[in-house]
Amino acid sequence: MDLNELLMKAMRALNFISGSSTDEAELKKHRESVEKMSRIAVPRKDVDIDHFMVGDISCEAIKSLPNFNPHYAILYIHGGGYMSGGLDYARILGVKLAAATGFTTVTFAYRLSPEYAYPAAIEDGLAVWRHLTGGAIIPSHLFIAGDSAGGNLALCLTQRLISEGLSGPRELLLFSPWTDMTCSSETYKTNGSIDPVLTGEFVEEAARVYISGVGEPGDPRFSPLFGSFENFPPAYIMVGKNEILFDDSRRLRDRIIESGGSAILDVEEKGWHVYQQLPVPIASQAMKRLSAHVSENIG
Repeated sequence: MDLNELLMKAMRALNFISGSSTDEAELKKHRESVEKMSRIAVPRKDVDIDHFMVGDISCEAIKSLPNFNPHYAILYIHGGGYMSGGLDYARILGVKLAAATGFTTVTFAYRLSPEYAYPAAIEDGLAVWRHLTGGAIIPSHLFIAGDSAGGNLALCLTQRLISEGLSGPRELLLFSPWTDMTCSSETYKTNGSIDPVLTGEFVEEAARVYISGVGEPGDPRFSPLFGSFENFPPAYIMVGKNEILFDDSRRLRDRIIESGGSAILDVEEKGWHVYQQLPVPIASQAMKRLSAHVSENIG
């Protein structure tokens, strides 16, 4: 059994993300687990972090000092089932993205469900996007990145911008994006017993409290997989082979290409849901691949 298999076995035993997201005790446990992970997993890099506000939204701008490139930026949206996470949690991949690309990576603490259900998160995302593009950053020099629910929000935000006739990002950089809130993909069954992070029960509950009765799970407002991909920017999608959301990424790649767009699916055979967060070799290798891809994009 190699290191990755041992890690997955340990995470399954810890039952990191499971249970009822509407149960107060379970929600508290989930949020505490995410905060604990934030303290452990934020990489020790030579970065400069500036805090700023967009209205009532707390934001951070992360710059990698050794290889800073002032000409491009990334708006990164953290995951957590729309129920957990914040600036501390976002800093894990925020720092890694800044270090891998040299770009300023902007993160923000959007409002969480169940206290704030749809459309609070996307309203916050739109506000931060407008703040950035209303200043010194033009959309063609701005990437949007997101993991899990943050990938969902990144996709929904991009579709919203295009539907309103606005310029979208240069490219989407997605880590295990949650694209289908109907939770009906085959990999919920085939990977249900091996996914060390997510359970179908948790994902279904997270979807229910986020939607909060304003529509059906298959509505493109919540499930971007079923939305329009006309005039969609390119997407670079990273996913672990051992996660229940594997099909969410595979089907997303297919939908974008079928609509005439460009999408690359990067599959880590030994990976799990957002494996890039942990300090393991496959995560470092993934960020090197992302770095090479982004360099090619702007080069």
